Amino acid sequence: MSVLITALLCGAVVGVALGALGGGGGVLAVPALVYLLGVPPAEAGTTSLVIVTATTVTALLRHAGTGNVRWRTGTLFAAAGVLPAIGTSVLAHRIPQSALTAAFAVLAAVAAAVMLRGTRAARRAPAADGDGDGTAGAPAGRGGRLRTVAAGAGLGAVTGLLGVGGGFLAVPALVSVLRLPMRRAVGTSLVVILINSVVSLTTRLAVSGITLDLAVFGPFVGAAILGAWDGKRLAGRLSGAALQRAFAAVLLAVAAFMLIGAGA
Repeated sequence: MSVLITALLCGAVVGVALGALGGGGGVLAVPALVYLLGVPPAEAGTTSLVIVTATTVTALLRHAGTGNVRWRTGTLFAAAGVLPAIGTSVLAHRIPQSALTAAFAVLAAVAAAVMLRGTRAARRAPAADGDGDGTAGAPAGRGGRLRTVAAGAGLGAVTGLLGVGGGFLAVPALVSVLRLPMRRAVGTSLVVILINSVVSLTTRLAVSGITLDLAVFGPFVGAAILGAWDGKRLAGRLSGAALQRAFAAVLLAVAAFMLIGAGA
């Protein structure tokens, strides 16, 4: 299969994942770039961040029109991860590629478990929490705020180190920690992904100066943007629980594939 067709197919899958689930783009983009398109892991992380950033903007525009984006909540959640994202972005190119691959595989497996738990959390979450851009639904008290900051910082660190937006972990966190309904968690997670990705990408480019392979990047990001547009439509037709269970299965397959490739 040619590089062009492979990049188009992979981009479409990544876009649909981001548009439908509010996350998962980076988790699928990195192994696709490494194993199917031959991009080195460190460079794949940077390329993935560009793809995820462009695709997230498209998906966010689609979700913003539905009223399911809590802009202030997402911004505050992401702000806690800015400094960790910068720090781990600097370290990413100093870690052996085999270690990055193994770490990514473990993270994918953990993410699958988190997403499966998220389907149960979604059923426990309230059906609605009011309109507007307030903070209703956020956990009250110092303990709740500390959990929010800790979750945001962890997502920022993961984004900087592995080149993923962190949305596949943000959605369950927004449901379980901030008590957002699933559809609002999906929309709000796109704000988190966008901020984390932009910060990590800017830091990586400033430190490493990596140039993108346009033969791979162009078709990939074009198909991903179109996929994100359709992913929102797909999300409206299927239940969030069904989408997350299917995606968790994909994550487990990705984790197994990458662990084998890393020689683990």
